[in-house]
Parts: sequence; C-alpha cells; structure tokens
Amino acid sequence: MTSSLFNSKTKCQKILVIQFKYLGDAVFITPALQAIKLKNPEAEIHLLVAKEVAPIFEHIDFIKKIWALPRTRGKAKVLQALPFIRKLRNERFDTSIDFVGNDRGGILSILVGAKSRLAAIEGNPTFLQRLAYTKTVQTSLLPASWVKRHLSMLVLLFGTSESYTPDMKIFADLSLTSKAKEALDGNEIICHLGTSQPKKEWPIHRWVEFYQLATQAGYQLAFSTGTNQREQDLIIELKKSLPYAFALAPSNNLAMYLAILSQARIVISGDTGPLHFAAGLGVKVIGLFGTADSVRHAAPIYKTHELVMTRPCTCVSELAEYTTCQSSDACMQSISARDVFELLKERYPLKEA
Repeated sequence: MTSSLFNSKTKCQKILVIQFKYLGDAVFITPALQAIKLKNPEAEIHLLVAKEVAPIFEHIDFIKKIWALPRTRGKAKVLQALPFIRKLRNERFDTSIDFVGNDRGGILSILVGAKSRLAAIEGNPTFLQRLAYTKTVQTSLLPASWVKRHLSMLVLLFGTSESYTPDMKIFADLSLTSKAKEALDGNEIICHLGTSQPKKEWPIHRWVEFYQLATQAGYQLAFSTGTNQREQDLIIELKKSLPYAFALAPSNNLAMYLAILSQARIVISGDTGPLHFAAGLGVKVIGLFGTADSVRHAAPIYKTHELVMTRPCTCVSELAEYTTCQSSDACMQSISARDVFELLKERYPLKEA
C-alpha cells in the first residue's frame, strides 16, 4: 500500500527531513529531497540539519525552511536547544524522515513529535529507536551508496515502485559571485591539497610535478586546503617549491567557498568534501582515491573518467585505523602527475577556455 506521503491527491503535508552528516556527505540528501517534492509537489518541505552545513541547502528553492541546529561534534546539548526544538514542535509536522537514524536524529524525532516518524536503522531497533520512529527500514536492505540508499529508503518506506535517479544538486549564493571571481583571480582549476587523513593526501612533490605540467600547457591553477594548521602547512610546503603558486585564502565561510567552487571549471582533490560540493554545483571533478577507500565505496557517485585510482594498499583496508600510510611505498604516491594531467586535458581541454 502506498503511503499518503506520495499520494498527490492528499492535502498539502508538512514534511520534516532530518539529516545529520558532515559537510560534503550532506550533499547526498539532495536527490531524495527532489524525489519527495516530485512525488508530492504540494508538500511543504522543511529540513533539519547542523548549522555548519546549512549553507549547502539555502538556495534550493522548494525547501520551505531550513532549521539550522547549532552543535558540537560528539556532544548533545538538548537543554540548550529546547527553545529551538519548541519552535520545531509548534510546526506540527505530519511526517518526519530521518535519513541517518543515529541517536541525535532519534531524540529530535521524539521531541519534534510528527505524526509519522520514519528512519533507516541498522540491526534490531534499540529502545530509543522504538520510541523515536513509527516506521523503520533496515539498512541491510539498502544499497551502500548514500545517494541510492536514500532513494531506496523512500521506496521501501512508502511502497512506491517508481524509479527516480536525480543528480546531486546544490546552488551557490549568486550575490557572492563577484567576490568569488575576485578570490580566484582568473584561475579556473582548483586543486585541493588536504584531506581528513594524511594517508589520503596526494604527496606535495606530486602536486609540484602536476603544477609544472599544467602551467606549461597553459592551465591556471589555484590551490586550497582546510583551515586547520596541519592542512595549512601543506600550502607552506608547496610554496617552498612553487613560491609563485596561487593559493586561496583560508576561510571558514562555507557559503563563500561554495561560491568560489561554482566559478571553477574543474576541481581536483582527494578530499570528498570539495568533490561532492563541486559535483552538486555542476562543476567537473577529478578525484584522487585509494582503491580500497571506504568513502569511495560508500558513495560511488563518480564515473571512471572522473577518477584517478591508486594501486591496492593496506593503509585503507586491514590497517585502516592508521592516519598515515603504513606501506613502505605509500599508495597515493602511485598516482603519477602525468596521469592526472592527461585526465585534466581530457576533462577540460584548453579549447574550452
């Protein structure tokens, strides 16, 4: 039986989508948001996310309201959030859909108190999950890819057999376009050096080799990285060999960073955050990945011509707990500058400039 959520003959519903994932991974929810709106065009869709990821969704026009919850990673501050939750509860949602099903989402589902509270969960439901949700689906029945998982979750929860495979889609703040172009200073290729772990980073000397190949061919590169000191040190190391290389100023302003990415012709990185953002913005990407990388396999959204893969390495499989590669010949080292340069020429020929 098909749920009334996907029954276009029902009155307009108020739907709260709950998504608590970090930065780049949050983009994965956008195809599911499109699917909900397509199936129930009269629905009033609200989105509950962490405050730091809210800029990702701010310019999706069919979202009625984004509820940006302040949080500290690993800490639940429910008492401080009560005024915020009270406002959410006063909306009297018909349905809430928690696409992650973690404890934070479960607690919020209870407190918001929608009539129908839905989630994907792993294994047997806990006491909290039994209280939190009126209907659940087992993650074991869902694909590993987050994009496909969210869409399949909707199919299983609402009984519809119709297929729908939209792309990830986000939008930059157009009012920041001129500042974004100024920040890029005419450079059209963004090379992001840092990742969450050193073992996933392409060695700096490889970036130097790639820079030399690309600039000699006429490409203009801008380097970026995260704002923490470890990643900023990568820029310092790069500048030792390439003192005139252009680097974007570090910034915690996500809206501005999205605007800058939207002005690039192509983004090259081993960090899934910038890659997912760029893909959602419709910008071409080149991903540099380890063959057994867990994020790569959990979110296989990129095509072969968008990737350069390393040879197999233990640092991303049985020794995954290490933040640095334990191999005598690091896997990311195996990606040659020439391979990345050749893919750049294929993805963005200079004749397109």
